[in-house]
Amino acid sequence: MTTPRTGKGDTEIAATAAEAAPNAPVANAPAGTQPRDLPTSPRPSATPQRTLHMIGNAHLDPVWLWPWQEGYQEARATFWSAIQRMEEYPDFVFTCDQIVLLSWVEESDPELFERIRERVAEGRWVNVGGWWVEPDNNMPMGESFVRQGLYGQRYLESRFGTPATVGMNVDPFGHNAMLPQILRGQGMDSYTFLRPGPHESDFGASLFWWEAPDGSRVLAYRIPFEYGSPGGSVDGQTEKSLASLDRSVGFGENAVAMVFYGVGNHGGGPTIANIESIHRYDRMGSFGRMTMSSPRTYFDEVLGRGEAFLDALPVRRDDLQHHAPGCYSSHSGIKAWQRRAQFAVLNAERWAAVVAATDGVAYPREQLETAWKQVLFNQFHDILPGSAIEPSYDDARDQLGEAVAISKRIVTRAHNILARQVQVDREDGTQPVLVFNPHPWAVAVDVDFQYGGQRTGVHVVDETGEQVVSQGSQPTATTDDVSRGAVVFRAEVPALGYRLYRLRPGPGPGVVSAAGSGPVSGGLTVTADTLENDHVRIRIDQETGWISSYLVKATGVDVMAGVDGTQHTQINDDPTDTWGHRVVSYAWPGASMALKRIVVREAGPLRSRVRVEREWGASTLVEEFILDHDSPVLRVNVTLDWREQAHLLKLRFPTVLEEPAATYEIPFGHLERPVDGAEEPAQSWVDLTGTVDGTAAGLTVITTNKHAYDVSPGDQPSIGVTAVRSPVYSWHDPRLLDPEGIYSFQDQGVQRFSYELVPHAGDWREADPVRRALVLGNPVRAMQESFHDGALPPVNSFAGDGGGSVMVTAFKGTEDATDAPGGADLVVRAVETRGEGGRSRIELPVVGRTIEEDFGPSQLRTFVVPADPAAPIREVDLIERPLS
Repeated sequence: MTTPRTGKGDTEIAATAAEAAPNAPVANAPAGTQPRDLPTSPRPSATPQRTLHMIGNAHLDPVWLWPWQEGYQEARATFWSAIQRMEEYPDFVFTCDQIVLLSWVEESDPELFERIRERVAEGRWVNVGGWWVEPDNNMPMGESFVRQGLYGQRYLESRFGTPATVGMNVDPFGHNAMLPQILRGQGMDSYTFLRPGPHESDFGASLFWWEAPDGSRVLAYRIPFEYGSPGGSVDGQTEKSLASLDRSVGFGENAVAMVFYGVGNHGGGPTIANIESIHRYDRMGSFGRMTMSSPRTYFDEVLGRGEAFLDALPVRRDDLQHHAPGCYSSHSGIKAWQRRAQFAVLNAERWAAVVAATDGVAYPREQLETAWKQVLFNQFHDILPGSAIEPSYDDARDQLGEAVAISKRIVTRAHNILARQVQVDREDGTQPVLVFNPHPWAVAVDVDFQYGGQRTGVHVVDETGEQVVSQGSQPTATTDDVSRGAVVFRAEVPALGYRLYRLRPGPGPGVVSAAGSGPVSGGLTVTADTLENDHVRIRIDQETGWISSYLVKATGVDVMAGVDGTQHTQINDDPTDTWGHRVVSYAWPGASMALKRIVVREAGPLRSRVRVEREWGASTLVEEFILDHDSPVLRVNVTLDWREQAHLLKLRFPTVLEEPAATYEIPFGHLERPVDGAEEPAQSWVDLTGTVDGTAAGLTVITTNKHAYDVSPGDQPSIGVTAVRSPVYSWHDPRLLDPEGIYSFQDQGVQRFSYELVPHAGDWREADPVRRALVLGNPVRAMQESFHDGALPPVNSFAGDGGGSVMVTAFKGTEDATDAPGGADLVVRAVETRGEGGRSRIELPVVGRTIEEDFGPSQLRTFVVPADPAAPIREVDLIERPLS
């Protein structure tokens, strides 16, 4: 196959300028930076027949063993150094990624930024990557990868006139399988990375096609050896790079490869000694032809070699893992803050777009950009993976808190703008409650609501006055005010919309509100050892506190019949460093936490709740099992107070499934992986599907804020979640810890998360884990309201995708202001979630439009919906530009 070439070779431009005046003085050059003579003698005839594209760069970690403020300064110092090298060496080319660094220089050093603009125009400063930072490439949500390019590429376009065409993530620790589709949607046809190395992966090619599940491809190059070099001669860097290349790329007639050089991590970039040695070894012919170059020039040369050459390249149809699996469980806090912030900004976009369309409220584009950039920055591959120094997480918490605060203000404003227009009839003694659903599909969820002024408790009715299932709950406040209380009720809310409910005084006819045990209405039964409804019967072993049976009544299948409950908690001494370097698996035999007690906390018509308490050492684990009256799904709320150092806790979910297969959620998609106990990254869920006595069955585990999993074989195949690890901050082997040293350990204290157990009949798609995970992690919002007249109905939907295989992931205003009400047309993005393809019907009553389109398996598509009803809906790419 062939791929269109994009971009002009940067070295070609630079070489032309150098040939015109190779020794001309440079205007305004600092002292000592006049151009140096370039080598002119021919190479020996025995020179190896290869071309090495020497990529001068300065990989700069804005945060790692230093705070972001230091990275800010290093960006300026490094970029000045690169400019000075250009003034000294007319053939020198500098490659730059991570757009945040350019934005920092633009705001702090306008003179330097103007110099950079001049060199970009010459083709000697080459911007690649196109993303705000080099993020972790497994844990962020799919929309975050889109926004990395949305803000990065639009920045490059606005400042330099052209976006990047080469993707570049040299330092992250793994790469999810959907990236080729995202990169192509952002205008990039190629990808450069370092990790995993060939010794860490089942795939050893240096140059290959990387293909996403939808069939999108990029030409990928694994950087040999390292992305940076010491400041002296590059001979060692070049030799080790050649040794790391597969022979089809670096050897043979007309071989062509990239070698990266330049001082990195804390910045610095290419040095005089680097460049002089390249000239020297090129003249000597030591390694072949060595040319100052850029990734774009290299990929253009490869893409120009013809169809036969390109068709012969290997194809990777999988993710690229692993380098440091421990980073998916290091520092639970940053994982939780990140997921919370991502949901918050997505919610803010949706509700801001709604009121922009309905009420002409100005779309808060600049505020949302500020929030998103805080989120994106803190996805950097030494922040989100938990590998930075401890003080950096104070900054990350504050920055992500800013994103959440901005988002909450936007959401609260939008909800109140809508709420004041809803018709709410007066009914004395009652409390109106509006429940807002941020998801573009209808939900039926339990809502916990705190109230005041009701001494006899409450019951809940919908907008028609019909009573909904509810029960009393424990209030968050502990006071002598007996009029304050809490109720949990079932809310059924339309897609991206709201519904009006009302709290009426008293328990209501037939409603059980007091906690207790024994049979209750609606087929829901709870005791200390059993939770049961019309769908499932769950037994809790009184010796271990874990499930010994999970019977699905419709099929008669029990996926957890007689499992060993001592496996559920596994605590291990953890000798691995912060990253988990060289870890293959954390599925080690471990100690079980001791059962302390089992308590029935709630027994009502809506749900039952059993509290299981455990302890080990100085740590405690509380799991509250919640079963609704009408669902086969068990929800578990977890409170973990962790006080162990250099230990880890696995929560394990053993089954009796035979010949199981494992499926993991990845950004925008899913991936099957071996059942071998390997520590693997995932978004929010993992599924194990097999048979029980010949009948197809499976179990999906859905979590919030956790990203490290294993699926382990054996007599009782199991899903494991690494709930917590407590390594030393920023401990990087081979440095050994001093037995007498004083260190700070991660994850000391209380953390909370939730998970769901979803049994199914043999196809994970039946469990709908993609949407279930989003609802679990991003709940509805309930707000009290007053009585008033209004033009809006008590139940309303603004946009919906129908809940099928095609799911809306973004509903927002356009990045470019328009003449539409609120200054924004709508952007709607959707992805096919089941890997099967399908027809979408996305209803947009907020603007009176509908999108009906076919989606291929795992395909991602973006549409602009003009506010003008006469203007056609148009498809755009991921940076909101028309498709070419």
